[in-house]
Amino acid sequence: MSGPVRVRGSVVIPDSELSWRFSRSSGPGGQHVNTSDTAAELSFDVAGSPALPEPYRERALHRLSGRLVGGVLTVRAEEHRSQLRNREAAKERLAALLNEATAPPPKTRRPTKPSRRVQARRLENKRRRGELKRGRSGRFDD
Repeated sequence: MSGPVRVRGSVVIPDSELSWRFSRSSGPGGQHVNTSDTAAELSFDVAGSPALPEPYRERALHRLSGRLVGGVLTVRAEEHRSQLRNREAAKERLAALLNEATAPPPKTRRPTKPSRRVQARRLENKRRRGELKRGRSGRFDD
């Protein structure tokens, strides 16, 4: 079993802050599927976690607000037939979600104007294109 969940850099969520629930999953498995709890549901309290630094926590709470229920993020995995592989898949999914949610905001775009040469080239191409299209018509009244 993989160890703690690595969020980004040196920020790691220990296993003690994760809570698991298991249930029967759908999909392939025959009679085995009806008797074993292979679906894994991983919950992590984003709002109350001491492992997340304050700026990361604020970003995660803001960006994941649609997925949180009472400050808790829940990830479910049931694509594999074994509970162990579903647990690993849920941990990977949680790590990816938190990594994306705690990323620093992108740099703001500074608007720039196109240069005069680029504008002139664009207008010249438009003029040529218009002449070409005018030449295709049956009329010759220039």
